[in-house]
Amino acid sequence: MSSVRGMYQNWFLDYASYVILERAVPAIEDGLKPVQRRILHAMKEMDDGRFNKVANVIGQTMQYHPHGDASIGDAMVNLGQKDLLIETQGNWGDIRTGDGAAAPRYIEARLSKFALDVVFNPDTTEWQMSYDGRKREPTTLPVKFPLLLAQGVEGIAVGLSTKIMPHNFRELCKASIDVLKGRDIQLFPDFPTGGLCDVTNYNGGLRGAKIRLRATIEKADKTMLIIRDIPYGTTTTALMESIVKASEANKIKIKKVVDNTAAEVEIQVHLPTGVSPDLTMDALYAFTDCEISISPNTCVIIEDKPRFVGVEDMLRLSTQKTVRLLERELEIRENELQEKWHSASLEKIFIENRIYRKIEECETWAEILETIDKGLKKFVRVQGEKAKADDQRIVLRRAITEDDLTRLTEIRIKRISKFDGFKADEYIQRLEAELAEVADHMANLTRYAINYFEGLLKKYGAGRERKTQLRTFDVVTAQKVAVANQKLYVNRKDGFVGYGLKKDELVEYICDCSDLDDIIAIKRDGTFMVTRIAEKTFVGKDILHAGVYNKNDDRLVYNMIYQDGASGISFAKRFLVTGITRDKSYDLTKGTKGTKTLYLTANPNSESEIVSIQLSDKAPARVKQFDFDFAELAIKGKGSMGNIVTKQPIKKITQKSLGDSTLGGREVFFDSVVGRLNTAGHGRYLGTFDTDNTVLVVYKDGSYELKSPDPALHFDVPNIVLLRKLEPDTVLSAVYMDGETKIHYVKRFKIETSTLEKRFIFISETKGSRLLAVTANPEPAVEVKLQRDKKADKESETIRLHEFIDVKGWKAMGNKLNYFKVHGITLLTDEGPEPERREVAKKRGPATLPRPTAGGMGAAEAPLPEENGPVDISAEDVAQAQAVLRRPKSQLKLF
Repeated sequence: MSSVRGMYQNWFLDYASYVILERAVPAIEDGLKPVQRRILHAMKEMDDGRFNKVANVIGQTMQYHPHGDASIGDAMVNLGQKDLLIETQGNWGDIRTGDGAAAPRYIEARLSKFALDVVFNPDTTEWQMSYDGRKREPTTLPVKFPLLLAQGVEGIAVGLSTKIMPHNFRELCKASIDVLKGRDIQLFPDFPTGGLCDVTNYNGGLRGAKIRLRATIEKADKTMLIIRDIPYGTTTTALMESIVKASEANKIKIKKVVDNTAAEVEIQVHLPTGVSPDLTMDALYAFTDCEISISPNTCVIIEDKPRFVGVEDMLRLSTQKTVRLLERELEIRENELQEKWHSASLEKIFIENRIYRKIEECETWAEILETIDKGLKKFVRVQGEKAKADDQRIVLRRAITEDDLTRLTEIRIKRISKFDGFKADEYIQRLEAELAEVADHMANLTRYAINYFEGLLKKYGAGRERKTQLRTFDVVTAQKVAVANQKLYVNRKDGFVGYGLKKDELVEYICDCSDLDDIIAIKRDGTFMVTRIAEKTFVGKDILHAGVYNKNDDRLVYNMIYQDGASGISFAKRFLVTGITRDKSYDLTKGTKGTKTLYLTANPNSESEIVSIQLSDKAPARVKQFDFDFAELAIKGKGSMGNIVTKQPIKKITQKSLGDSTLGGREVFFDSVVGRLNTAGHGRYLGTFDTDNTVLVVYKDGSYELKSPDPALHFDVPNIVLLRKLEPDTVLSAVYMDGETKIHYVKRFKIETSTLEKRFIFISETKGSRLLAVTANPEPAVEVKLQRDKKADKESETIRLHEFIDVKGWKAMGNKLNYFKVHGITLLTDEGPEPERREVAKKRGPATLPRPTAGGMGAAEAPLPEENGPVDISAEDVAQAQAVLRRPKSQLKLF
């Protein structure tokens, strides 16, 4: 048993080490896995400038790789699809659609110019024997570029995995330059599939990091969405399947999905009539592969050990390695140039001073070499040797060796006869100039490295701009975007809610909902419960109110009147339902036995109301009917007791009128990062919006659109030039150029249309027309760069648009800028006055309120059973009630 344990420990450790070091995890030195390194080495050996069949490359690589041809072929296709090191020819598949490459015998490849320039140098390569000892292969390739970060890599080893995201080529070059200049750097992924990426939690790609990727979705019209880019790691086929699956599960409503992908990705999502494209867009992100999450894990091999290193540190290590390689290449080049200078100088002395003639009389080889050596020493000296008086000898950089002398004897007579001393001097001078240049590079190695990366950027950076847009996504909550695919029913008497109740005289339809919603049920005894929707759930008998519950809704206010079971006193309260635990029973009253809810309404925008209260016939009060205004109550928590309405038994409560929202309009903000409106205070403040207020959006194409302040709407931020709340006195001032006549116009107009979600073009619709400036500032000014006539010089003039033209209709052409030529328009004023925020009240109501003597209930108007027994009322109570009824009604509005 002990021997088995020992073998297991040793063999498993050997296997784990092999998989980690030799298969799955890349090395920091060149960013390559062993199979990738062997492929590139084999291609370099085969390189003759022409394409080679991939099957041949695989065969060549198998001399170094101990695994089969399938693993080599897959790794090579993966390298070729990254479009950096390998030039491809034929069908290499498509990472967007998931289509595989053709068979290796049909496709071809060769090394790219970038690979030949950056990856290979036999003089700086460390070599090792191949697995069978027959060949020599590189330990690591001398890559002078952060290749690992450019390509990205994934690998799974024994108890270890790595997932490094690809980054942008140009950004890596610029970041390496910043490292050399001592600046701080920050790198973010860039994917070949494009799309959108939220890198808020990227954290350098370390363990625990997370990025969110989204497809680029645009609205073609009200009935179709188009997906232009897909998240990295997905395919168009998988994406369509996820959409169909979500549709079959009733999470989204679509008519059909069509894949028109060719050179560019285009997936059309057709919507049924009446389905919101904005809501569907959110649902696609919530329920399909249009949004995915990736957890990076930057693990690399450093000094034969797996290490977890952030991408910024990885780039610094790569840049330092590149500097060392550049220095080593300079050293090698310097030695080569010195050898050439040494040989050229000796050859020149040997021929010009006819030393070759002195060896004619020598009889032995040793005598020949000695004669040449003596002849040369008359004209040269070694560096460090003491100089003679008026010494004109050339200073050599090293001593003369036997190989130098032998090389001189091998010079042919023909070459000696055609020797040109002038050309020899020019050649030596060129070598000396190049040596001086190399010495300068070595003395200023950082500057040389910066120039190297700038050269890469200039030579290979064209067409490698960032494809993935960096955005900050708002979190799409599934409950908010789930399709209302169920119908909520309630059996008030028996106490059941759900979407599976059988229809009968006791079952009542409430509303449409989704199967992800929570349901709130409030009973007549003043208790309520929030529970997950199901086919049939018992929440308690005698249900007064049932509906969909949204925990983040701070505008839904309940107006309630209940009678305390112990004292018989009726209380009125206005409250929000927040901070609840699902399936827990809560009490909205004092909780005494016999307590009953007399009136209850749910008001989506905190509307107040006036109710008419009729007291019991047995009540001793003289005034048996009076009105109660809920606007006089502050909005409090669900646990508040409420204010006394009356101490008399109530017979009936009916709604007399519905009031305004007591919380005022909603404060709306625009977050340009995510392109959404919100009420949470993120982004630019647009103002306070009531139900009839709209948002004015002006686009770059010279159109405007009115939109409702709906947080579900998406705004195309890059194409928007102005977005603000539409006020009655808003005047737009615009400067545009007519595409046909090239004449510039100025116009000022008010928004006269009221149709929502429809664009109106307010500039010329001829081809080539362009909007140059637009503002809602009441005193707009622009600077115009112009020529007054053909011979005049350029000059600038400031024009105050409100003085230049009066306000006209939105269809008017406007006034011409009558100049020979307009070279540019610069807006000198801002978009317009920003709305001022009022201080938001910390409390829902005043600190103290008069004690009202009346109160109310909502939808149910059926007479309530009278209380048994007489109720005493004092003269003081009557006087107080009469005083309240005589005072004017007040509306409490909080902002």
